Amino acid sequence: MDTTASRLSKETGIDQSCIGEIISGRRAITVDTGLRLSRIFGISDEFWTGLQLDFDTALMKDGAASQLDAIHPLEPA
Repeated sequence: MDTTASRLSKETGIDQSCIGEIISGRRAITVDTGLRLSRIFGISDEFWTGLQLDFDTALMKDGAASQLDAIHPLEPA
């Protein structure tokens, strides 16, 4: 969408530096930011927070892969 970080900041009340950090991958999307972005882009409230959750989950799985692999399901009693 033809916009700038400056315009997004002005229209949403999100600090311009925060928008820049989100764009560059240095900052996560909080629920508050996700709600504001959803409104300005006309997307569901869950879209941005869902993307962030998916990203965080993927990072955690990669970082803890060997530990997670060592965990086995409980056997039924």
